[in-house]
Amino acid sequence: MAGIRNTLQLRTAQTQTLSMTPQLQQAIKLLQLSSIELEQEIQQVLEENPFLEKVSSDSNDESLEALEEKEQSDSDDFDPFDNDSSASNTSDSMIEHDNYGDENFDPFRDSDSSSISESQSTSNEDTAVEENNVTSVKEDELIRNDDYINKSSKGLAIENNDIYEGETTETLRDHLIFQLEMSPLEGTDKLIAMNIIDAINDSGYITESLEDILSSVQKDDPETTLDDVKAILKLVQHYDPLGVASRDAAECMLIQLHEMDSSTPYRDLAIKVISEYSDLLSNRDFRSLCQKMSIKENVLKEIIAVLQKLNPRPGNFAPSKKTDFVIPDVIVVKTSDGSYTAELNSSANTLIRINEAYSQLSKQARTVQEKEFFKSHLQEANWFISSLEKRNETLLKVSRCIVAHQTEFMDKGPSAMKPMVLNDVATEIEMHESTISRITTEKYIYTPKGTFELKYFFSSSVGTDDGGAASATAVKSFIKDLIAGENPRKPLSDSKLSELLLEKGMNVARRTVAKYREALGIESSSQRKKLI
Repeated sequence: MAGIRNTLQLRTAQTQTLSMTPQLQQAIKLLQLSSIELEQEIQQVLEENPFLEKVSSDSNDESLEALEEKEQSDSDDFDPFDNDSSASNTSDSMIEHDNYGDENFDPFRDSDSSSISESQSTSNEDTAVEENNVTSVKEDELIRNDDYINKSSKGLAIENNDIYEGETTETLRDHLIFQLEMSPLEGTDKLIAMNIIDAINDSGYITESLEDILSSVQKDDPETTLDDVKAILKLVQHYDPLGVASRDAAECMLIQLHEMDSSTPYRDLAIKVISEYSDLLSNRDFRSLCQKMSIKENVLKEIIAVLQKLNPRPGNFAPSKKTDFVIPDVIVVKTSDGSYTAELNSSANTLIRINEAYSQLSKQARTVQEKEFFKSHLQEANWFISSLEKRNETLLKVSRCIVAHQTEFMDKGPSAMKPMVLNDVATEIEMHESTISRITTEKYIYTPKGTFELKYFFSSSVGTDDGGAASATAVKSFIKDLIAGENPRKPLSDSKLSELLLEKGMNVARRTVAKYREALGIESSSQRKKLI
């Protein structure tokens, strides 16, 4: 039998692979950045590339005095939703740059990738904003309002101190640690308290057994006993909020009841209800509860009135507030004909351009290294500027498409939301869904009904009795309104909500109603039922 011989051979073959150019990678990266992240990216690029510079406020053609005179000549009350004001294009570019490098570079076209739109953008310092669909509002067509928007030669701007604020609260752990630090506890006692606090979840309940906490503490102090842990637990349970670190809602409410004045009417009966019949209470079985305790319904009402003053979830508290700021990337403006359009918020955009001094200096390069340095940095600068322009263009296109589809929302709010998915916008403006997804993530739009993330306007649809479709967001809004107006003693069931929605022309199944209700954080009808 002949042996197998191993041989080495060279062969040539043609293959096709899909790869993204550095320009395209940069453009995609900028698309998905939030305004804050984009600002950080711009600052980093400015530090690394000497060919780029930030456009300072004193680089405008008009003097400060002239601008102030122009401001004073305008009216005093500006409202972007006032239909007496109108929006139009201006020739001022959101981003300025000179004619260096590849003038026709388009990060979404100069690639083999099919997942990005093939619309072309031209890099030219004389290119007007309207040519890139990046428009701003003419200063003489708007009225100024100091409390809302400042006019800018570069478009609409929202002052940073007037922007949307989202409030967040101090964490429960921070609040408890502060009280612990202010207490006289030291050594092992403080260590036990720290372990207890670390075992508390967001609802304010302790999630670990006392035995587990003891084992953890004994690693540092073997002489610690379970009684020591129980003693410190009682102390922590009397921190603010009262009842924190309880093992369940019943224990939490009992702690609060025992802290009430003993002369409080129906306090003792309330303690008995929680201690012995908490299951009947949680199931809203009021008839059985009255029979078990041999009390009448009016007495039970008084007991429940006492219980309603308690906080069964001590984790839901807000001792102090911090403010998170969201700078809208886009502003909705009402035009003179009553329609709505979208404009970029110029205060959310840092203006950059090619540094003229460095561009002139590049012409004096002599050595190969110098020429390569200037060429590469100049090319990167133009690529970055073009990517920023394309980002703004894409953001504005998508925003205007959304506003055009959701005009009724601007007047009536969530109940008038129309169903819309990523593909609807992608098809209309001829871009890929992935591009729409990136440009609507963490980008915010200022509307007459508040500030929202652009993704908020995308929702699934439900059928209507006329064969049309309604937005899931609108359906949720109707469900919320119906429940808000219900009789608390006879709350609306999911089946009844489905019937009421059908009367409004929305064919929504009971299971879908239940899903939307749960998404809104609303309890079932049996849990919402109130005796008083």
